Amino acid sequence: MTISAGLPSPKPVSRKQVVVDGLDTSYLDGGEGKTVVLLHGGEFGAGAELGFERILEALAARYHVLAPDMLGFGHSAKVVDFNDGRGLRIRHVAAWCRVLGIDSAHFVGNSMGAVMLLADQTSDHPLLPVRSLVAICGGGEIQQNEHMQALYDYDATMPAMRRIVEALFHDTSYSADGDFVRRRYESSTAPGAWEAVAAARFRRPDAPAQPAGAGTGRLVGDRPYERIAVPTLVVEGECDKLLPSGWAKQLADRVRDGTAAVIPQAGHCPQIEQPGAVSRLLLEFFENQCARARVTEQRK
Repeated sequence: MTISAGLPSPKPVSRKQVVVDGLDTSYLDGGEGKTVVLLHGGEFGAGAELGFERILEALAARYHVLAPDMLGFGHSAKVVDFNDGRGLRIRHVAAWCRVLGIDSAHFVGNSMGAVMLLADQTSDHPLLPVRSLVAICGGGEIQQNEHMQALYDYDATMPAMRRIVEALFHDTSYSADGDFVRRRYESSTAPGAWEAVAAARFRRPDAPAQPAGAGTGRLVGDRPYERIAVPTLVVEGECDKLLPSGWAKQLADRVRDGTAAVIPQAGHCPQIEQPGAVSRLLLEFFENQCARARVTEQRK
């Protein structure tokens, strides 16, 4: 996929709040036009602003961009469902879309956000109004290594947060940046934040064991990706410490209308580490979908 050279002028983005099913839900809002929804990752300290701040304004120059803090993160309600944590978040994002009147949107997810999108779109009854799907570093099998362990063993200290940042990024300057690490640390230790994210790491005693996958050589999970009925772009960070090399193409090849792209010199969060390249990639993908829709409409 060719990435065009220029980027549009930035547009301001503001934070808004809405109550969805009785739960405070905070989100970032900017721009005009067709809607793009951004779903952040699930690591300790994650949120809409920290996850997407470096691409928000570029996307908002051409689209109406919305990025919610999902339940348990950022400025949204700190709740968790032991029985179906992912399902709770998917249902909540779907309800948030209904409250805002979103009936069709380009959806972009990073890490946990990407997995949520893939889980929804491969389910028997998808809930999210997905027009097109972009999965950034989410969908491959997490590798059993020290970087994965850093994400799970977080004890709400600055050194532990620095290890999380080391796991997420290829460029060592991020973990060396005290201000950047502290922003994530403070987000992770806001009232209820650590508890909500840590709770998702626990498994009920009667819950079925997780299927084996990581460490077996399998690059992607066994979801029925063939069910995905929308144009899909799967984005891999070339230097991702958490996912195996080549997983994005393997996943995209199983989607009827799937494409894979690799962002050079990027880890698990390319939209932070290489925002220019990711912004151009996303804008071109969205524009291609809009052009296809226009051609389809003209043929009717």
